[in-house]
Amino acid sequence: MTAEPRPHELSAYAEPTRPVRAGWIAAFAGVWLGLWMAQLVPVQVLLPLQIADQHRTEDWLASLVAYGIVSAVAGTVVVVAYPIVGALSDRTRSRFGRRRPWILAGVLCVGVGLSLLGIQTETIGTVATWTLTMLGFCMASAALTAVMADRVPAGQRGLVSGWISAPNALGILLGMVLVTAVFTTTASGYLALAVCAVVLAVPFLLRLRDIPLTPAEAAMLGPLTIGAVLSSIWVDPRRHPDFAWTVVSRVLINLSNAIATTMLLYFFTFALHLPDPTEFLVFTTVIYMVVTIAASIGFGKLSDVLGRRRVFVLASGAAQAVAALLLAVAPAESTAIVGAVLLGLGQGCFFAVDQALATQVLPSAETRGKDVGIMNIALAGPQAFGPLLGAGAVVLFGGFAGLFLASGVIGLLGAVTVMRVRSVR
Repeated sequence: MTAEPRPHELSAYAEPTRPVRAGWIAAFAGVWLGLWMAQLVPVQVLLPLQIADQHRTEDWLASLVAYGIVSAVAGTVVVVAYPIVGALSDRTRSRFGRRRPWILAGVLCVGVGLSLLGIQTETIGTVATWTLTMLGFCMASAALTAVMADRVPAGQRGLVSGWISAPNALGILLGMVLVTAVFTTTASGYLALAVCAVVLAVPFLLRLRDIPLTPAEAAMLGPLTIGAVLSSIWVDPRRHPDFAWTVVSRVLINLSNAIATTMLLYFFTFALHLPDPTEFLVFTTVIYMVVTIAASIGFGKLSDVLGRRRVFVLASGAAQAVAALLLAVAPAESTAIVGAVLLGLGQGCFFAVDQALATQVLPSAETRGKDVGIMNIALAGPQAFGPLLGAGAVVLFGGFAGLFLASGVIGLLGAVTVMRVRSVR
């Protein structure tokens, strides 16, 4: 494989100006595809089924709550780990660069975690191995998002961000096909996802030319101590309000999506009483995937051309809210299909443009890894805590209508919040 030419920027902290090539983008999309499959398919399919089997003598509500607890424990670890991993990658000195060692370590951790997860028969083992998997996802995704800030010019980030979002949708579909039609046991399904995560990361790891820190650049960050890393994690919202508002907006919009989508299998099974809820979940996911891929690539490029980000995030949050509210007031197969279309439009637009917006409000070039680590809490945290909060909403409101209403309101709040960002149009 032909390696990407060494970047012309001599400093690891220089703002990138040379556009990345199509091959680089393709490899970047590939590693994200493997990671999204590893993170999202267990959340939507394998974990609920595995935990339901572990609670086969109890009612479905107990299984739903147990699923939420498993996700929340892993989410707590991720929320703590993201900025720490990012800060460590900022300070990593190796001849392979700052980010590449963390990407490699992360995908290997994901592979090991998923392989072990498939053989667990008790909740405690499921918690431990899913936490290991999510820690690996945290390590790899934090480094990858920092790579985009390090290597992709601002005017190209909408397009490249779209190739983070498109694999998100494609990964869910491919992963579901793998674990429901090809590898039909829980253990083999997890193993297939583990292999995909590792193999799909190889082209990007070979292609990436990550500029190592010079001694002078490393000295700018001070000594690598626990105290220095922990103290660097704090970002003062008064000094960097756009960064803070972007984080809040991301948390709300991602939470809106997570508390609804992670409960869909339960919704199709116990609210709509479908004869084959897994098949219908795959069907609606296909619709979601097609719309998301088209929206992410199209809106990402359009945002680059127009030089605008906020209005796209606003529209995406509104689309997600409408999808959730439809399911709340008119739960049926037909509205689930319409909701999949709206959710695909919203998620595709959001992921494409929001990643670009996030990299444009980072406080410092020297601490990109740490800062995008904080940003990524707003992505992985809601995904991890979404099942527990969703389960709580179902219990609290006595059904799924309250769950979807909460999702819609939270999505609208997230959409409005992004308009407080002033430094990005």
